[in-house]
Amino acid sequence: MFGLAVRFTLKDEDSAAGFDVLVAETLPQIRESEPGTLVYAVHTVQDKPFERIFYELYRDRAAFAAHEEQPHVKHFLREREKFLDSVEVDFLSLADAKGVSG
Repeated sequence: MFGLAVRFTLKDEDSAAGFDVLVAETLPQIRESEPGTLVYAVHTVQDKPFERIFYELYRDRAAFAAHEEQPHVKHFLREREKFLDSVEVDFLSLADAKGVSG
């Protein structure tokens, strides 16, 4: 299994709204067309209205690579830039879990 935790800091209220629309357009396509994407969870952060955290879990690195090559993901990666102040990515190795097997 292969995972990521991504923290997006958005520029302002308008950027947050635009980013959320972009996510809402992208996520259904991930659900429908990416069997190797096991978890793709988008979180808002309490008391931090311009932050979003994504938790992504893939069957393996090949599934992550396939995710990155999808047209809807390429569109998301391109379009998100106009909304972002910063982005932090942590690559994760599953140690233990409930709900997924590693």
